[in-house]
Amino acid sequence: MSCGLGAVILVFMLVKHNIEVANPLDHNLEAELETLNKKEANLDAKLSTILKLSSLTDSKILEISKNLNSTQKELLKRKQEAKNQSLDLEALKRKIEKTEVSKTADVINDPVSGEENYLIGLKVEGSKIVILVDASSSMTDEKLINIIRRKNQSDQIKRSGPKWVRVLKIVRWLLARVPQKSKVQVVSFNDKASKVGPNSWTSSNDASALGNIISDLDKLIPFGPTNLEAGLDKITNFNPSSIYLITDGLPTKGSSAYKSLNPFAACSALWGKSSTISGECREKLFVHTVGKSSAVLRSKINVIMLPIEGDPTAAAAYWSWASPTGGLVISPAQSWP
Repeated sequence: MSCGLGAVILVFMLVKHNIEVANPLDHNLEAELETLNKKEANLDAKLSTILKLSSLTDSKILEISKNLNSTQKELLKRKQEAKNQSLDLEALKRKIEKTEVSKTADVINDPVSGEENYLIGLKVEGSKIVILVDASSSMTDEKLINIIRRKNQSDQIKRSGPKWVRVLKIVRWLLARVPQKSKVQVVSFNDKASKVGPNSWTSSNDASALGNIISDLDKLIPFGPTNLEAGLDKITNFNPSSIYLITDGLPTKGSSAYKSLNPFAACSALWGKSSTISGECREKLFVHTVGKSSAVLRSKINVIMLPIEGDPTAAAAYWSWASPTGGLVISPAQSWP
């Protein structure tokens, strides 16, 4: 009986000892299981993120694909438009090549060939055309210092001034493009005005009369002040349909009759009482001059403005005069004509 009880006790002790030894292993397994669970959770989170990114990427790819298709369609459309424009341009070129250009009679030897009216927007037209040429000292050069120098030099030096040489070319250009059924007169003005060439109207196909105009132009000497009033008074009785004025600025001299008008009380330079004249006086003189002439001159006014230093308001003033008549104010490029 004692042996049996002892054996039972021994077995009980052995079993209890094995239980105590197994506990640390269980803890390790639990810790490892917890670690694996955390890793699984992390992997699940990463997978979820990857799936979201994949979804966004697919959306972006779809959007880019749509934009690409739209761009390709627009590109094809533009290519087709460019092709159509190219075909239209070729057709226009062929049409221009086949079009016969009407040319004026070769009564004026103008080195500028063809009818390049469209180049600067200026067209010579009208039944009775007057070309009014400013022949004052300032028409010899663009720079004031050179103008002053030429005043004291020979007539030949004045005639050879670059701006005056250009003036003669412009008059030739205009004369060469007077319509065949039109008549023309040329008038120059500085302190006074005078006819250039024949005293009567000249037909566009009268080579002899046009030659006289060119010959007289070549003899002109640019000097003195700019008296626009004298030029306009000279052509008043001509009743021109179109006037082509070649000048470089506002007038510098007027009639002594202006003395009685209040706006000119401080503008004694207009009558030679001073060596200088203000821009304000020149503007007043211009407004009064064209206002006086508009009552008798109902012509289309075109102004060819050549450059000069120190007269910034001239273009605007001339535009206010020419625009209501349907005419133009043009400041052409140095290379023209």
